[in-house]
Amino acid sequence: MDFDYSPGTKELQARLAAFMDRHIYPAEAAYWAEIEVNTKAGKRWTPLRLIEDLKSKAQAEGLWNLFLPESVGAATQSAGDTGAGLSNQEYAPLAETMGRVPWASEVFNCSAPDTGNMETLVRYGSAEHRKRWLEPLLRGEIRSAFAMTEPDVASSDATNIAARIERQGDDYVINGRKWWISGAGDPRCAIYIFMGKTDPEAPRHSQQSMILVPSDTKGITVVRPLSVFGYDDAPHGHCEITFENVRVPAANMLVGEGRGFEIAQGRLGPGRIHHCMRLIGLAERALELMCKRASSRVAFGRPVADQGVTRERIAEARCRIDMARLLTLKAAWMMDVAGNKAAKAEIAMIKVVAPSMACQVIDWAIQAHGGGGVCDDFPLAYFYAGARTLRFADGPDEVHRNAIAKLELGRYAAV
Repeated sequence: MDFDYSPGTKELQARLAAFMDRHIYPAEAAYWAEIEVNTKAGKRWTPLRLIEDLKSKAQAEGLWNLFLPESVGAATQSAGDTGAGLSNQEYAPLAETMGRVPWASEVFNCSAPDTGNMETLVRYGSAEHRKRWLEPLLRGEIRSAFAMTEPDVASSDATNIAARIERQGDDYVINGRKWWISGAGDPRCAIYIFMGKTDPEAPRHSQQSMILVPSDTKGITVVRPLSVFGYDDAPHGHCEITFENVRVPAANMLVGEGRGFEIAQGRLGPGRIHHCMRLIGLAERALELMCKRASSRVAFGRPVADQGVTRERIAEARCRIDMARLLTLKAAWMMDVAGNKAAKAEIAMIKVVAPSMACQVIDWAIQAHGGGGVCDDFPLAYFYAGARTLRFADGPDEVHRNAIAKLELGRYAAV
């Protein structure tokens, strides 16, 4: 494996970093200020004008849809934008740069769950699906959500998903309750990719299907936004939603009945790379804040940075971040050269390693900031809330550890 980035990636890295310096970091306070103004006006879930302005700047500079892999770029030509045509390995360091500010990815139209939903539409949607939903997503005109997790079952085992998708003539009728549906709070969210059970009697991994559900369909109720340690991520949101006799055309089914797990695996592999690299960027930012804070504060007659425990944590943070980055890049490289299935162990490993690493590094940074670290004068509490949720999202630690152990034990099974 070549550990160096390609010339094209280096060029995009430099342009992206310059954009972050010019436009993103200086706007962090303004981002929260606009949310506060909207909240006081009773418009907390209104899309931010600041983000829309920055999106126009990013598009003008060609920093748009960077996530789109080369293998699917041709399918997006009708939308007028094939993205940067990067491999997973090439895109990974760009995701890291964007991840240094949690909301920055949206500015470049590279934010979850839209990225995964766009790739799903490219790979599994019909020409009509791509025309109606993919093209406006690529242009950043609408948002989307992925409706899978349910409150009434342990959704870490996706075969437990109980929501029903039942064929009735030329339609499918959908019933179920979903939660932690990221992006559903945004009024621009126009389409859900919904996972549910079409045939309870089929083999275990052929019972589930995925179907496109327009958000304005009758019978859909957004019950509430859920909060993480008090943060509700407005105007994006992570919502609980009920689907009661929701009727959509049969043509909205993706690929065909019983192929939900196939679609999920194709969708989640790249998404896990993106999440992990964004977390590495977040951890880098936390370490930077930790070093600056420790160097500027004095306790017990000397800078906090001179305290042995602080230096030990800084050194350990650097080791853990670099180890997580190398493992994530290896997983991305393996996906590119051999496919998602061949990289399944590495994908599972990064999904365990990166969130846990980020949580620990951010926690040390909070500790170095003292009381300031847990309030909103600094971004660390928000960083931690986001990192902690990613020990659940796209599969909890326990599921990934179990998969890793099975693969490892299989290497030594008796023939």
